[in-house]
Amino acid sequence: MSQFNGLGMGLGNLARVSNALTRSISPENFTGEKGKGAMATDGTGAQAARDLGVGWKVSPSVKIEGNSEFTMAEMDGPGVIQNIWLTCPHQSVRSLIFKIYWDDETDPSVYVPVGDFFCNGWGERALVNALPIAVNPAGGFNSYWEMPFRKKARIVMANISHEATQLYYQINYTLTEVPGDMAYFHAQWRRSNPVPYKDVHTIVDGIKGKGHYVGTYLAWQVNSNNWWGEGELKFFMDGDKEYPTICGTGTEDYFGGAWNWDMNGQYVTYSTAFLGMHQAIKPDGLYKANQRFGMYRFHVMDPIRFDEDLKVTVQALGWRSHGRYLPLQDDIASVAYWYQLEPHSSHPIMPGIDELEII
Repeated sequence: MSQFNGLGMGLGNLARVSNALTRSISPENFTGEKGKGAMATDGTGAQAARDLGVGWKVSPSVKIEGNSEFTMAEMDGPGVIQNIWLTCPHQSVRSLIFKIYWDDETDPSVYVPVGDFFCNGWGERALVNALPIAVNPAGGFNSYWEMPFRKKARIVMANISHEATQLYYQINYTLTEVPGDMAYFHAQWRRSNPVPYKDVHTIVDGIKGKGHYVGTYLAWQVNSNNWWGEGELKFFMDGDKEYPTICGTGTEDYFGGAWNWDMNGQYVTYSTAFLGMHQAIKPDGLYKANQRFGMYRFHVMDPIRFDEDLKVTVQALGWRSHGRYLPLQDDIASVAYWYQLEPHSSHPIMPGIDELEII
C-alpha cells in the first residue's frame, strides 16, 4: 500500500497518518521555519506588548506602504498550500492585488484584487459560507483551495493605492510529495464597466493547455430597472468558435437559484457549499443609486475539463417592451478560478486604481 501524502483532506481520510510536514507563515514567523514563531522584537503590536515582551503578539500584522509590494510568503517545495486566512481594511479590497507565483514563474498564476478573490468585490462586507471560500465577521477572508507547488511558491500583495494599509495574514501549508497529475491553481480578474451594448462580459479568455475550470465569482452592478439576469453563461472549449459546448439557461440558474431570486417581491440571498447569491446591496435613496450583487459558483463536484483551451462569457440581458430581451450595459467584474498544467498564458494587465475603483 502506498504511503498517504497528506493531501485531499476530508472527513474520509482525516484519521490517516502521513509523513507530510505542517508549516505556517505569518507576521509572527515570516519564513515558516520550525520553532521560529513568536520571536519578533518589533512589529505592529510592539507598543501594546511593551510591558510583556517577546512572545506576546509583537508582530500580528504588516504595514504595506502605498504603491509598493510586500512578499507575504516564500516556500520551497514540494508542497501544497492548504489554507490562507487574511484580513484588511474593507476600503482596500480593490487596491490590494493578490499575486501568487508557482515554481520559477515571472508571471503570476493568481492575479486578482484581494476582495474579489474572496467573493467580496464591492467594498461592503458580505459573509460567504462555501467549501473553498469562507468569509466571516468582520472581514475574515479564508481560502481552502488546494494549491500545489513543486519547486517553490511566492505570495505577494501589491498595494496600488497611494495610501498605506495594514494586512493580517496566516498561510498554512504542508511539505510533501506532489503527484504528477496535480495541476497548478490559477485565478484571473476582469471588469466590463459598462458592458458594451449587445456585447458580452468575458470572464476569462486565452487559457491554453490542459486543466479544469473550478469557479466563477461575479460582482454585478445593475444600471437599469427591472430584472437583469436573463443572460447565459457560455463555455467555449477545445476549439469552439462561434458556438460553445456548454451554454447555461440564465444567470440566476447558473448560480443555483431560480425565478429571479424573487420571494415575496424581494431578492433573497443564500450562501451554500458550492454556490450562492450572497450579496444584494440596495439603493439607499441618496448616493447609493444602483443595485449591486455578489454571486459565486464553485465547480468542486462538477469541474469543467478542457484539453487545449477555454473561454468563458456571460451576457448582460434584461427585458424591454412587448416581451423582448434588452441587452444591458451593466458594470460586471469577475474572477475565474481554474487548475491547469503549466505554462499558462499571461493575464491581462491589471488596470489602474481609477479603473478598479468602486464608484
